[in-house]
Amino acid sequence: MLTNETLKVIKERRSIRHYKEEQIKDAELQAVLEAGLYAPNAGGQALHFTVIQRKETLDKINYLAKENLKSHVVEDLKALGNDVNYHGLYEAPTLIIISGRKEFIPLEFDCAAATQNMLLAAESIGLGSCWVYFPMFAFDSTQAGDLLKELKIPMGYSPYCSLILGYKEGSAVDTAERKLNPITFIK
Repeated sequence: MLTNETLKVIKERRSIRHYKEEQIKDAELQAVLEAGLYAPNAGGQALHFTVIQRKETLDKINYLAKENLKSHVVEDLKALGNDVNYHGLYEAPTLIIISGRKEFIPLEFDCAAATQNMLLAAESIGLGSCWVYFPMFAFDSTQAGDLLKELKIPMGYSPYCSLILGYKEGSAVDTAERKLNPITFIK
């Protein structure tokens, strides 16, 4: 089977949910952000990245998301909202929110591509990362408008994806080899 450094990073990347308290270095953050900027897009480059490293703001996002989940119709999500020990950002020191311009049609796809690029870049330089939807629940709260302003998300943009970054605490969990049965070949 063919392999190279890129394919190796793709196969080794895992969702990390335990982080050291130490903040990542600025050069590491810039490398991850630049990878996001180079993601494929539909031509408009209609993305905005919000980097949050202030603990009080991370805790506020976690709080707002949990408060919103307490009345969610999905029982598992409601349980997370009511779990006093659950932290939806896994105490990671950095959160990046990826927003897209609302009038741009494929913005969800562009945001997802940028997120994946950043996840792979993080792995390639030894950072832990995890694609987390949890912060999006904070934007469904009654305080969403204030939160958008506080985070300086530009007018006309909506948050669609987010990821957390930090130094890995412990070793990554091994996962099973991927099965090839979801692939259909038409030749």
